[in-house]
Amino acid sequence: MILLISDLHLEEERPDITRAFLDLLATRARAASALYILGDFFEAWIGDDAMSPFQRSICQALRTLSDSGTAIFLMHGNRDFLLGKAFCKAAGCTLLKDPSVVQLAGEPVLLMHGDSLCTRDIGYMKLRRYLRNPLTLFILRHLPLRTRHALARKLRSESRTQTRMKANDIVDVTPEEIPRIMQQYGVKTLIHGHTHRPAIHKLQIGELAAKRIVLGDWDRQGWALQVDDQGFQLAAFDFPVAALPQL
Repeated sequence: MILLISDLHLEEERPDITRAFLDLLATRARAASALYILGDFFEAWIGDDAMSPFQRSICQALRTLSDSGTAIFLMHGNRDFLLGKAFCKAAGCTLLKDPSVVQLAGEPVLLMHGDSLCTRDIGYMKLRRYLRNPLTLFILRHLPLRTRHALARKLRSESRTQTRMKANDIVDVTPEEIPRIMQQYGVKTLIHGHTHRPAIHKLQIGELAAKRIVLGDWDRQGWALQVDDQGFQLAAFDFPVAALPQL
């Protein structure tokens, strides 16, 4: 059994999401041969050298799962594209390129975060190309921590404001991009996150039946895609209730 999740946006201010993630690691993920996290794992990441105690605790939880025998694969999202080799080494996980083709349920499957599919959002795509440029990444990683913190706050604020102002079809994937990229990589199944619109879409690419699976974001509930002998099963689950303090 394999699990795929994305868009947890982990941050110290959302202990309910953190609690749900740690519960997943201690239960379902322990029974999985692999766990794939397809981007926006953290709400923000300004560099491996700037890990907070909270982020270190998440890193250690991943390491514990990895040491138990579950392989962990992590992909960059638009919020945490500065996650690097140091974090992955400490967490015991493998950093995947976006996009990547992996074998799931006996077939090649294309995994993506999903933001690169939103080509109608011209302003964002321009910013994405700039931020992912190797020279830009080098400069960002070597800025003073105070500057990186300020830049992260600015980008998050602008992203929220612009997303509210943009039409729904602009911030969703471009329909024409789906068959194009699936044909490019020779797959019948695409799995991605980013849009926060969980669903399994049946497609027709040429003469072939295909599907696009969109993972859900973790906010009021969690989402996970389970791949096993029964196929691909996308389902939401409730967050565990916090334990009451001892009086």
